[in-house]
Amino acid sequence: QQLLLQALQQREAVWLHTGKTVHRYVETHGAVGLKLSDGLDVEGDALIAADGLWSGIRQQLLNDGPPRVAGHLAYRALVRQADLPAAVRSQQVTAWLGPRLHVVAYPVRGGEWLNVVAIVHGHVQGGLEDWDHGANAADLQAALARTCTELRDFIGAVPSWRLWVLCDRPPLRSAEQMARGHVAVLGDAAHPMRPYLAQGAGMAIEDAAELGRQVALVDGVLDVPTLLRRYALNRWQRNARVQARSIRNGQIFHMEGPMAWARDTSLRLLGERLLDVPWLYQGP
Repeated sequence: QQLLLQALQQREAVWLHTGKTVHRYVETHGAVGLKLSDGLDVEGDALIAADGLWSGIRQQLLNDGPPRVAGHLAYRALVRQADLPAAVRSQQVTAWLGPRLHVVAYPVRGGEWLNVVAIVHGHVQGGLEDWDHGANAADLQAALARTCTELRDFIGAVPSWRLWVLCDRPPLRSAEQMARGHVAVLGDAAHPMRPYLAQGAGMAIEDAAELGRQVALVDGVLDVPTLLRRYALNRWQRNARVQARSIRNGQIFHMEGPMAWARDTSLRLLGERLLDVPWLYQGP
């Protein structure tokens, strides 16, 4: 975030306004204007909405209702490895798969810290738009009560947790869901996805790169709606594929009974090849 902020601040043509809430937008005479809640009006050639899962711009553009609740809860923790028992410290990515749950842990900050994410099926009370809730460690421990001793000991050693309610939208069905007229959506505003392929931020960065490529190519020759439509046409199918694969991965991770046994057997036989996705990592 600091790198992006510094890059913006170095560009004279960029005006950065913080603490502003967009009330609505209006398209008129080949332009688009923003109505801000403080009464300020802003006009430009295009509006790119990167305002996240609960995007108000998307609602005005598509009117397709709120995101859907996945029925999954993500407990997250970032803990200093020195504060953990030696037996649970790690310098590698570790994943545990279980019935209706999975846990992933991996080192960050040069290996000095461990990032831990435990995802279980469930629901919480309260506003969904507040994506960071206080978490009761006892609730997580109860959800993992039937897992192996190694995992329970590891979870018990983590001192505190934060809780996110996971939401997403169905995979994109057309380019029109990413751009119409002088308005386009990008990242989670366009294609929120479950975290089971770890590609939410990656797809947003690819969106931005494609949008920048289109702007650089046209050099004022094409009108803005055509430019944004090209951006959407070049992005929506890949984003939809990643959304669908993320959902599928979650189903695989959380399998129960004979299906879980078949998954585990396949992992033993095929290893990492089973979850390899060359079409993703070779780039768009």
